[in-house]
Amino acid sequence: MAVSGARPRVLIVEDDAGVRGALQRGLERDGFDIIAVASAANALHADRHDIALVDLGLPDGDGIDLCRRLRADSPTTPIIVVTGRRDELDVVDALDSGADDYVTKPFSLAVLSARIRRHLDRCSTTIVVGELRIDRLGRRVSVACEPVELAPREFDLLTALAVRAGDVVTHDELIETVWDAHWSKSTHTLAVHVSALRSKLQDLAGGPTISTVAGRGYRLDAARSNR
Repeated sequence: MAVSGARPRVLIVEDDAGVRGALQRGLERDGFDIIAVASAANALHADRHDIALVDLGLPDGDGIDLCRRLRADSPTTPIIVVTGRRDELDVVDALDSGADDYVTKPFSLAVLSARIRRHLDRCSTTIVVGELRIDRLGRRVSVACEPVELAPREFDLLTALAVRAGDVVTHDELIETVWDAHWSKSTHTLAVHVSALRSKLQDLAGGPTISTVAGRGYRLDAARSNR
């Protein structure tokens, strides 16, 4: 699955017809294709999907069990529990059963949509931003079909920026993603890597731009069209 391209398909498992319909209409407006079902049985027989939204209170079983079965059937497909249950034990059980996220009702559709996109970005194997293409599995990068040779840290840094193209990614977020949370967190080392990455991208036709946002971090944008 690529970050850009075909509309992502969302499986909604929700027995309340009103909530199910509202979710379907809202997410369709946000650019998703929807499979909407009212039971665990129908969810298990649903067509291929890129992410699942699962209510815990279903008429033919508990959503926790459904999460386990969906995870067993598709280990890499993200699952977001969307439920009215707020008890801490329910959250823990859901996450332990294979859910990737937990959203309680009532919720903001805009926030839920953003969470869906974030999970899809994280699990995607190919990232496309304008003429930039990143193959995560093969750790290959190309711009306008021309390969770009990057050092391992440069590849990880470019990927961290590309999955959030158009957004500012903070210094701390980049350091924790590209290095780790226990690193010394020197922004100087980060700046050196960003500079090296820029130098490899700036002269490529169709290459993305990396902007510095003073005091915050960096933002990657697709190249502007000359037309």
